[in-house]
Amino acid sequence: MMQQPKQHYRFRIKRVYELPDKHDGRRILVDRLWPRGLTKEKASIDLWLKDIAPSTELRKWFDHDPGRWEAFKERYLDELKGNHEQIQRLKQELDKGIVTLVYAAKDEEHNQAIVIQENDWLFL
Repeated sequence: MMQQPKQHYRFRIKRVYELPDKHDGRRILVDRLWPRGLTKEKASIDLWLKDIAPSTELRKWFDHDPGRWEAFKERYLDELKGNHEQIQRLKQELDKGIVTLVYAAKDEEHNQAIVIQENDWLFL
């Protein structure tokens, strides 16, 4: 049986609470709010793109409810597509090399960094 090739994304993702390492490249925070309990030094963030994060209304509506995940992804993608300035900024960062999107959510399967990673075609 033939194995499917692994999907390769242009962005790496990581929780901001995980230790940074040399393979992270540029660490870009993609949350609208600063992560609780972290100093700027400890977070080791190179760039904070709060305006690429989901709108406050969308974030509150989603509330990390896995039952709303598919609808959240669609709504957030719509917001991203209309956010040309922030998309350009991320494209510029990718041109410099490795980019790790960092996020604060406890849920590692349902968050905005995953939506950006899975839709990296927006940043070509």
